[in-house]
Amino acid sequence: MQISEKYNPQETENKWYSYWLENNYFHSEPNDKPPYTIVIPPPNVTGILHMGHMLNNTIQDVLVRRARMQGFNACWVPGTDHASIATEAKVVAKLKAEGINKSDITREEFLKHAWDWTDKYGGTILEQLKKLGCSCDWERTRFTMEPKLSQQVIKSFVDLYNKGLIYRGYRMVNWDPEAKTNISDEEVIFKEQNGKLYYLKYKIEGTEEFLSVATTRPETIFGDTAVCINPNDERYAHLKGKNVIVPIANRVIPVIEDDYVDIEFGTGALKITPAHDTNDYEIGKRHNLAMIDSLDDDANLNAHGLHYAGKNRFEVRKAIAKELEEKGLLLKAEDYVNKVGTSERTGAVIEPKVSVQWFLKMSEIAKPALDVVMNDEIKFHPEKFKNTYKHWMENIRDWNISRQLWWGQQIPAYFFGEGENDFVVAETIEEALELAKQKSQNSDLKISDLKQDEDALDTWFSSWLWPISVFDGMLDTENKEIDYYYPTSDLVTGPDIIFFWVARMIMAGLEYRNEVPFKNVYFTGIVRDKQRRKMSKSLGNSPDPIELIEKYGADGVRVGILLSSAAGNDLLFDEELMLQGRNFATKIWNAYKLTQGWSKNENIKANESDRQAIEWFGNQMDKTIAEIADQFEKFRISDALHLVYKLIWDDFCAWYLEAVKPAFGQPISTEVYDQTIAYFEELMKLLHPFMPFLSEELWQNIAERSPENALVITQQKKSENYSEELIKNFETAKEMISGVRNYRQSKGISPREAVEIFTNAEAISNENLVKKLANISEINLARKTDKPSFTFLVGGTEISIPLSENLDLAEEKTKTEEELKYLKGFLISVEKKLSNEKFVANAKPEIVDAERKKQKDAQDKIALLEEKLKTL
Repeated sequence: MQISEKYNPQETENKWYSYWLENNYFHSEPNDKPPYTIVIPPPNVTGILHMGHMLNNTIQDVLVRRARMQGFNACWVPGTDHASIATEAKVVAKLKAEGINKSDITREEFLKHAWDWTDKYGGTILEQLKKLGCSCDWERTRFTMEPKLSQQVIKSFVDLYNKGLIYRGYRMVNWDPEAKTNISDEEVIFKEQNGKLYYLKYKIEGTEEFLSVATTRPETIFGDTAVCINPNDERYAHLKGKNVIVPIANRVIPVIEDDYVDIEFGTGALKITPAHDTNDYEIGKRHNLAMIDSLDDDANLNAHGLHYAGKNRFEVRKAIAKELEEKGLLLKAEDYVNKVGTSERTGAVIEPKVSVQWFLKMSEIAKPALDVVMNDEIKFHPEKFKNTYKHWMENIRDWNISRQLWWGQQIPAYFFGEGENDFVVAETIEEALELAKQKSQNSDLKISDLKQDEDALDTWFSSWLWPISVFDGMLDTENKEIDYYYPTSDLVTGPDIIFFWVARMIMAGLEYRNEVPFKNVYFTGIVRDKQRRKMSKSLGNSPDPIELIEKYGADGVRVGILLSSAAGNDLLFDEELMLQGRNFATKIWNAYKLTQGWSKNENIKANESDRQAIEWFGNQMDKTIAEIADQFEKFRISDALHLVYKLIWDDFCAWYLEAVKPAFGQPISTEVYDQTIAYFEELMKLLHPFMPFLSEELWQNIAERSPENALVITQQKKSENYSEELIKNFETAKEMISGVRNYRQSKGISPREAVEIFTNAEAISNENLVKKLANISEINLARKTDKPSFTFLVGGTEISIPLSENLDLAEEKTKTEEELKYLKGFLISVEKKLSNEKFVANAKPEIVDAERKKQKDAQDKIALLEEKLKTL
């Protein structure tokens, strides 16, 4: 087939992606082959592709495409996450813009708006993944809020409740006033903020004395119910059993004692606000203190805040400091840096708040999930994340799974009375009614008497079931799909969700299938810009991936992002690497185009130099295939790509093609041409997981192929036995050729001018090839020359090239003397180091050996240059 002058990524990508879909290559059904399964980390349903997605999904696609070409039944399950907080916030904002408040409509009306929003904006990201070349089984696309998945989430809740692992409790939670819901401890990000430490004056009841108390949050004084001192603090011994008066609020509160108080911090006296601080809450429980909640759900002061009611907490902080100062109740205010909890989703400062929530007991289900990672039943790549995982799992707290949201699975708890325990948990309201009748002993109860809990479940409570639920494994535990595809093979994700998602999926897998959900977890790095900043819309440093694909082609972008991506290390994004990816595509295209310009002749036999090149490249390819397999085994995907890159760019293009290329205008032996194309086909198979579009285009151009022979499903070559000696000999030949080329380049001698060489070697391997590629007229074995020469070493072999008659010998002599002077100076510095007994005794053996090698190399080069000077 005729090949176009230039590679056109856009045209090629659309053509082959459509072809792959038409032929259903990505679809998997259980069969006799071994399965290879990956479940996609489901992106937010209304999200759009960013650089993190690009990296993550490129790696997944490389793994899946390679598995397909290695004889596995590869299944990559795509899908999206309903993302409660993010999606609800967008829907609330949209309604607000239309003049509708969430509080003014029913749950059903709100959910209709949410589904409309999801239908309109959802799924864009999956279409964008197709542009990247992702070979997902699109027929299997799932959504965490679809009926079957929701049913499995509810089933899981009921099961865990019945096992006594889920409970309803009155606890302090992390309240996000922007999202208007509580969030789990893992969703709280602590950030350093500059603030003030205010020293307030609490009047001691019945005296004119004041007690100084330090706080960073003076606006919470309206919730104070005690001042606490350490029982061992002698300074305040006289205050035991006394009361103090809260500034501005003028309420009388007791002075209590507790070991928790740090004598060294602030004044050693602590205001206790049980409703607004986690530690104060615990102290309050120990001392039976009253609980005064002075903030509403928007983090505005409520009626307890007196004249500040309705005002925002931060606004009140400034105003109250001013009022305290005016009233002489502020001793001083110091600059203070402290860590403040913020919402991972909205960025709002978290407000500790006491409320009734649903919790999942973690200690019981965490232990087995820790063991399977520590004993490598599940392998982490890189392994360093095992320590992070271990620390969290050993300090795990109960998981707060309820959210004050409507978009999400509604908690299946049904209330039938006003009592604290007047509720039942069931999968359907009909089942709930029967349970409620039994529990209440009231057979007259009707469905209309039941009121379902308003809260929704945490989004992660649905995605923790993902490797099971995508195969409907909670609905039919013995179905053929879950039996075949579970446990999945590999998980590719970011280290930032190791607790939110990875740990919890492991717990769910062990709880529900008594099996780990995957065998390997590959943690990608975080994509950063060249200044090491995390990419974000607000910084404007995140390029649009689709624009990059349009500019460099999907294959170019895939290669560019992988070249800079070592497992678990942050990726410093550089657009230059995308250009390198595109240039690689051009190089491959041009290499193939070169072969298509050759005319074949069946009457010409392969010569010795052709045979040497063919034999070497076959061995080199087998060696590289074994090395690639080893890198994949270690999840060093970037290193595997580097090996493919080198095999194609250096070994095939720079050496092999140069070796077999016929002289200008001459035909090539059909035998050599056919072997060259056979090698090119094998290279396309190795390249395909990384650059699927270009490789398929060239594969289909080489020969007419039926759909059964498309590259996407062709099997890769397995590594066969190869000769290290043959490869080593070729490396020696390459060094020799490079040395001669270097001579020409440094002396300005044309490549067309043949040279004669003299060597101390008895024989040279690949002699014919060396002669052809270095344009050598004659190789004089075991002979020296008396003529002025350019001499270099290849291992222990000395190569001398008599200098061209066109060279200025005086200038050559000057250059040689300068080089000799430098080398002698270098040798003195090395020998000085080696004569230092302390260095030799204390340095690592490999460092000392390296210095000795430098000494030997310098001595050999000096000897050669001194010999050369004699001839000059």
